[in-house]
Amino acid sequence: MKIIACGSVPTVIAPEKYFTGRVWQTPIIEKEAPARLRAIIVSFEPGARTHWHTHPLGQTLYVISGAGLAQSWGEPVQAIRAGDVISFAPEEKHWHGAGPKSAMAHIAMQEALDGVHADWLETVTDVQYGGVDRT
Repeated sequence: MKIIACGSVPTVIAPEKYFTGRVWQTPIIEKEAPARLRAIIVSFEPGARTHWHTHPLGQTLYVISGAGLAQSWGEPVQAIRAGDVISFAPEEKHWHGAGPKSAMAHIAMQEALDGVHADWLETVTDVQYGGVDRT
């Protein structure tokens, strides 16, 4: 058994090259090979969001607070709220983040394939995001 004490893993500001707006990341777990699991709490200020990205083995989000938005490439933007579970298929191009006027936090869970958890792509533009009050 291994216990990771509360407060022993620092929260960091997410890299601007993968996110728009202010976003914090608090790691939960990253298992060593042969396991592949990574889980992280991601907290978004209103209007903050990921860039478009994919995950080689898919991704599951569990919204723990607030309300936000998520979109898969070619599909409409969807509202997401605390308690929702969002599942993206392997290699599904998508983004997720807070609503224009609401903060949102989720637990992001994904597995690595050959050490890769995510492939980061282009910025989600303001037009793609919408900027309208959906949440």
